[in-house]
Amino acid sequence: MYLLFGCMLAIVLIVLLFCGYRRRKARKKVCAMTCEERLETVETIITPFGYCYNPGQDCFSTTIDAPQRKFGYTALYDRYAARFGMVFDCLPVYFDYRERTWLIEFWKGQYGINMGCEVGIYHAEGLVSSLSEKTTLFHSADDDEMMPISVRLYRGGNPVCENCGRHWWLTMFRMGAYCEPRDLEMRIAVTFPNVEMEHAFVAALREKEGVECSVRGLQVQILFCEGTGSCTPCNRSIFRRLRCRFAQWKNRVACKLFLWVTKPFVCGMDRLLCLYFCLPRLIRRILCDKKRERCRRKCCRRCRRCRRCCRGCRR
Repeated sequence: MYLLFGCMLAIVLIVLLFCGYRRRKARKKVCAMTCEERLETVETIITPFGYCYNPGQDCFSTTIDAPQRKFGYTALYDRYAARFGMVFDCLPVYFDYRERTWLIEFWKGQYGINMGCEVGIYHAEGLVSSLSEKTTLFHSADDDEMMPISVRLYRGGNPVCENCGRHWWLTMFRMGAYCEPRDLEMRIAVTFPNVEMEHAFVAALREKEGVECSVRGLQVQILFCEGTGSCTPCNRSIFRRLRCRFAQWKNRVACKLFLWVTKPFVCGMDRLLCLYFCLPRLIRRILCDKKRERCRRKCCRRCRRCRRCCRGCRR
């Protein structure tokens, strides 16, 4: 018994010493880099995943050509989000416009170790009945269907970040911050291309309970806060409530661990770089997504070690 306990304690100490060594080494690498080099490295890491970094507000957002665009949206994403550490309030607005059913949805909450919000614009291939809305796959809006969107995120009445632009999926994420979805508040402004589409959206939005909205020309302003007609997946059953609470517990622990590993850095960019350099070299190569030529021949041992294929293999 004592021998087993001693072995386990030795393993824990070795892991802690190894992690401490990697942390010190990662800190030195980050501190030795200039601001331009840090920003360039961060963009290299997150761009293949469809994200970009805003250094002025220290938040991450999504790009227009993000790979998530081709997957569209279905209500199953919200239903099973808690299993992947995403606990949020959502406000879906379905409305019919020009022989198609459109969906503009708003999200706010905790996404793993990130606190943030989203606004998405989608449409179906045709008209969808109210009974089929939850099972239909909605496609992301095309480039000519994107709309100007402005979002301001508040936590406890204090502004967190804001973002605006012509987009189909406008997002903001603050890395290393933890919150409950009810503590967040979104102020959204969506500008529609014409009056017909705006009226259809406002009519569907006003059917939600407690939604505050105002219309100024073609722009619709919405306040999304606690109890604003939100369709919270966590409140549908006791089992899902427990699952969401467990997911939030894991998110809280993950946030504390992330802040401990990346201290004393405060900026999200520096924290991400510190975590990146703490990872093994193989994982860093995968995340960088570098396009290297690799030999497909199993008989060529030399090309497996080199970054470029030899002349004989190219032939």
